Amino acid sequence: MLIKNVIDIIEAQIPLQYAEDFDNVGLLVGNPDMPLKGVLITHDTLEAVVDEAIAKGLNLIVSFHPIIFSGLKSLTGQNYVERVVMKAVKNDIAIYAVHTALDNQYFGVSGILANHLGLQNQQVLIPQTDTLRQLVTYAPVADAEKVRQALFDAGAGKIGNYEECSFNVAGTGTFKPVGGAQPYVGEVGKRHHEKEERISVIFSKHLQSKVLKALFESHPYEEVAYEVLTLLNKNQEIGLGIIGELEQSVSESGYLQFLKDTLQLSCIRHSALRGKPVKKVAILGGSGSFAIDAAKRAGADVYITADLKYHDFYQGDRLMLLADIGHFESEQFTKLFLFELLTKKIRNFAVALSEINTNPINYF
Repeated sequence: MLIKNVIDIIEAQIPLQYAEDFDNVGLLVGNPDMPLKGVLITHDTLEAVVDEAIAKGLNLIVSFHPIIFSGLKSLTGQNYVERVVMKAVKNDIAIYAVHTALDNQYFGVSGILANHLGLQNQQVLIPQTDTLRQLVTYAPVADAEKVRQALFDAGAGKIGNYEECSFNVAGTGTFKPVGGAQPYVGEVGKRHHEKEERISVIFSKHLQSKVLKALFESHPYEEVAYEVLTLLNKNQEIGLGIIGELEQSVSESGYLQFLKDTLQLSCIRHSALRGKPVKKVAILGGSGSFAIDAAKRAGADVYITADLKYHDFYQGDRLMLLADIGHFESEQFTKLFLFELLTKKIRNFAVALSEINTNPINYF
């Protein structure tokens, strides 16, 4: 097994196409064609984590946060980022990061936290746009079902909780094969009329090459007519944050205590209590001040996130309680999620959870 085989497993579940533009995800250090010795799962790739991988004989580190976030202009070992990269390269250890590619998945960082907190009726708080594509193609009536099924098998036609969705219109196509053509139907030099179906399906953008491959392999025509259109529709399964509901309303102080106990928090920084019950909860793991207004628009009674600044706490406007539970704490279950993902798929190689606590923040 090669390192790139592990990457394929990860990206089948967490496509990098949905990472934020500012992010740096994927294989950051190492050769994907190196034979795999084993995988170490971590939240952050620190020098101590690289040492752990060396000691355990593992040569692929899968990290949530990317160790290389902005460009490196030198490798002199003058800071922790350079030291990590240098040690990893010297010891033939690859480093891979998922970060916002996982953040933007419905089942990702915020979804994992929402499940631990028992939220019901979950929806994406800030759905992404420009993630959906529409394929329009034309196939002979006799072959239309074969083409349609191939597209479905490639992942097209999935909308929310529905699969195999398509729109089909019967019509007549015309074409005239010319010199060099080997037509499936019709004759060279003569215009041909063929009863066809116009097939239209929607698919997620990361599936485009797979969907087009299925189209070309299943379609009988020598030249396949098709269009791929970018849709502006919001994707209800891709985006940042989660909004959901509690089974029963609770007091604000009661809910803060529930958060502290359930997530084993040392403390919670929060805005002024409003004296109103909590029923609707918004969550965005990691730094989430940018989504305060989105949480308010969604009608949240409390917004759980991290890295709020002094003036951010005013933005609840007493319409919503703001709860800063800490950056690491809001993402604390991510490492276990990645571990479970890989252990289900990789049986013959070691997949280990890092024993290093990489949280840089301590409480006195």
